[in-house]
Amino acid sequence: MARKYPLDRVRNFGIIAHIDAGKTTTSERILFYTGVSHKIGEVHDGETVTDWMDQERERGITITSAAISCGYTKTDEDQDDESLRTNFNIIDTPGHIDFTAEVKRSMRVLDGAVVVFDGVAGVEPQSETNWRYAEEAKVPRICFINKLDRTGASFERSYESIVTRLSKKAVRLQIPIGEEGDHDGAVDLLKMKAFYFDGDMGENVREEEIPENLKADAEKFRAELIERIAENNDDMLEDFLEGKEFTLEQLKTGLRKAVIANAIFPVFTGSALKNKGVQLVLDGVVDYLPSPADLPPVVGIDPKTEEEITRAPSDEEPFSALAFKLQTDPFVGSLTFFRVYSGTVKAGSYIFNASTGKKERLSRIVRMMADKREEVDEVYAGEIAAAVGLKDVKTAHTLCDIDAPIILDQIVFPEPVVAMRIEPKTKGDQERLGMALRKLSDEDPTFKVTSDPETMETIISGMGELHLEILVDRMKREFNVEANVGRPQVAYRETIQDEAEAEHKYAKQSGGRGQYGHVKIRLAPLKELEEGAKIPKNTKRTDEFEFINNIKGGVIPQEFIPAVEKGVKEAMGRGIVAGYPIVNVSVDLYDGSFHDVDSSEIAFRLAAINAFQEGARRAKPVLLEPIMKVEVYTPEQFMGDVNGNLTSKRGHIETMDDLEGGIKLLHAKVPLSEMFGYTTTLRSMTEGRASMSMEFDHYDVVPGNVAKEIAEARGVKE
Repeated sequence: MARKYPLDRVRNFGIIAHIDAGKTTTSERILFYTGVSHKIGEVHDGETVTDWMDQERERGITITSAAISCGYTKTDEDQDDESLRTNFNIIDTPGHIDFTAEVKRSMRVLDGAVVVFDGVAGVEPQSETNWRYAEEAKVPRICFINKLDRTGASFERSYESIVTRLSKKAVRLQIPIGEEGDHDGAVDLLKMKAFYFDGDMGENVREEEIPENLKADAEKFRAELIERIAENNDDMLEDFLEGKEFTLEQLKTGLRKAVIANAIFPVFTGSALKNKGVQLVLDGVVDYLPSPADLPPVVGIDPKTEEEITRAPSDEEPFSALAFKLQTDPFVGSLTFFRVYSGTVKAGSYIFNASTGKKERLSRIVRMMADKREEVDEVYAGEIAAAVGLKDVKTAHTLCDIDAPIILDQIVFPEPVVAMRIEPKTKGDQERLGMALRKLSDEDPTFKVTSDPETMETIISGMGELHLEILVDRMKREFNVEANVGRPQVAYRETIQDEAEAEHKYAKQSGGRGQYGHVKIRLAPLKELEEGAKIPKNTKRTDEFEFINNIKGGVIPQEFIPAVEKGVKEAMGRGIVAGYPIVNVSVDLYDGSFHDVDSSEIAFRLAAINAFQEGARRAKPVLLEPIMKVEVYTPEQFMGDVNGNLTSKRGHIETMDDLEGGIKLLHAKVPLSEMFGYTTTLRSMTEGRASMSMEFDHYDVVPGNVAKEIAEARGVKE
């Protein structure tokens, strides 16, 4: 089957924003204007296409990212000409901080993003986090200041918040025609035309002359826009300095290059709920965001030689794809979402999982429409699709041609910060609970399941209280599991602050063959890798652990080195201070000895466990706790109470901003352990008028007196 859309007519982009900025409402308009749905679903009615889970519709928030494939023709082109249509693969991502992993993995596989902002609030905490993820992934962005119909909306104030808090590369591409109740349309600063949106759903875009009262502003901001475009284009800069005029096509071409290079982030305006401006944003996606053909070849590692190799975005190259999301579908079972970077793959063919070294048959391929599916025979370079029924594929695994293996860069997810105990209510629930936990942890890399080695209780960990609440609710509804859960607990960590050496000789004789393992290790705090530095061949490294094999002359045979590494990792699972996992440690295995007959893997594993524990005790072990970045919006008269309350929670107030209407915005860093139930406290303290948001910022050392209390509560004595 031939490719339906040429590669340069494909756009893979995400819709990202802070919670309640209007992402899903914008997605619903996109579905309507692209002809996918014939009725616009609203979040407040619980009838949206992209928020299809029961929990999403009940709470009115996005929990899981939804993938949509659709075709779009620009408003100024012939709607009946199929050759002018562009294929959109869109991912509508969650805005709540507890589901931030969905944004992180989406950014890894998308080529561009539409960042939505609330026209009243401007940049909000999760806007900053999502922007940071997009920066890390080097994803080109266009901005959409939404909700300009709301009371208190201000395009200029929201625009300034983008420039000051996110990037000075943002520039107005449009200005609004009216705000709040008078919001009527948008002025395009390149075309120098006003656009209005007629019809019941704003489907008829009408082009008019710019209103007289906006002409001066439009001229001023257009001059700024042209200057910014010219600054980023050597060919245009010379003409600009000579005072030459540019054609519309020259300006659009220059802007496109700058957006793809992440040198400019154009800002659009409108109101998705009132059906104003969305089509012009989609025109902007076609005009300015990159197609897969505009991007450099993807870089990976050859699993045989460990050398760097590339794959160009072409159907002619060998097949390579990244699995970025797993989902349990009630109708077809397990779905694996993947982005194809090169080559093509057909349903029924065999693929190679380079991350596991296993071969699997790709029986069925579907294109997703949120919770609906369209079966396809073949998927091409640059496209996003889902495979049905793959058994051994997990998030971030690389799928490729068996004759041309490649391992693409992994997706790194944040560690969970909240944990709780869970147990099945009945014996019948016990088996179902195990299956549910396994499937949910496969789907969500930030959801971890562990077992307390002392009590043998099951511990589930996630990104926040809401995250765990949703997952427990899903167990009940989707897997028919009734479970008792404990109170949320903080996911503490431990680390070391000093260097130490340790040695342990594990030797046992029991009549027959004995056990002998002898290791000498050096422990040190893990240092950050300098930019561009390569990891030495004798070193294995993750974000939280480094193992260096410095054994010379075979004093420990190579076959026992993995057992030493395994023992060290096992020992790191239970810390010295309060029994929490140890992180950020570098372990250097530099000496030891072995016995020709008695040495075994288990002996070296046990020797490593004991050596690590001895060394960690001498390396100044400390307890770490998650510190949250907290923002509180409060009327000025309550600021003293709010400030004092946060300080009493070991919080550090960083800055205070004055907002319109006598509102103060407090920025603080507060330990997570002090923030459980804070929303209720804040409401009662401020007559229900204050609001807050928080997100994980970093881990920091727990003060000695608090660490002692935590250790005693865990039954760990000095």
